[in-house]
Amino acid sequence: MRFVDTNILLYAASTAPEEERKTRIARDLLDSEDLALSVQVLQEFYVQATRPSRCGGLTHRQATLLIEAFLRFPAQETTVSIMRASVDAKDRFQISYWDAAIIEAARALGCKTVLSEDLSGGRDYGGVTIEDPFKNRGQSG
Repeated sequence: MRFVDTNILLYAASTAPEEERKTRIARDLLDSEDLALSVQVLQEFYVQATRPSRCGGLTHRQATLLIEAFLRFPAQETTVSIMRASVDAKDRFQISYWDAAIIEAARALGCKTVLSEDLSGGRDYGGVTIEDPFKNRGQSG
């Protein structure tokens, strides 16, 4: 199972012409059945997608309908044990708490890969590796 970071969901919902390639890749990824995410990712998606300053931002209803659709994937809830593991990972890997929480949610779900444009592609965080799905993919057409 692969864990999906917030940016994948945001690109999938994007209507910005300059993001067309990434939108296509993100939508193709979301057709997969081997994905998982977390409540944190869904929260971040809602906040960013409905931001009034976002070009092509979503309405509350549009965002909540998409969240319901994304819930077809397993979603890791934020728990005390995830929070504790995230604090430890933040310190161990010298990353932000929020990035550590993504990694630890992925780990809790048994995901070995996090699909993310934001974290360091190729880096291994104690058995959870980051893959940038937009790098060297879908360059033609």
